[in-house]
Amino acid sequence: MKTTQYFDYTRKRPDRAQIKEDWIKAVIEKPAKIEIQSDGRIKKWGRIKEVGKYLRVIMLDDGETVHNAFFDRSFKEE
Repeated sequence: MKTTQYFDYTRKRPDRAQIKEDWIKAVIEKPAKIEIQSDGRIKKWGRIKEVGKYLRVIMLDDGETVHNAFFDRSFKEE
């Protein structure tokens, strides 16, 4: 999994350390929702059953590099 330096840095935060790489990969492969930002970055959401929350994964416009991943408390599935 390709990542940015920003992702590697923020992954060390206590609130992000619990996010498993397998969860990120699952969201990338089978997202519940996808949006493209105005800068070309790709936002993907997926529900993580083990914690009962939605994980948002933000990827660079190359579609391969993970820039950010966090639990999105405001996400509502349509």
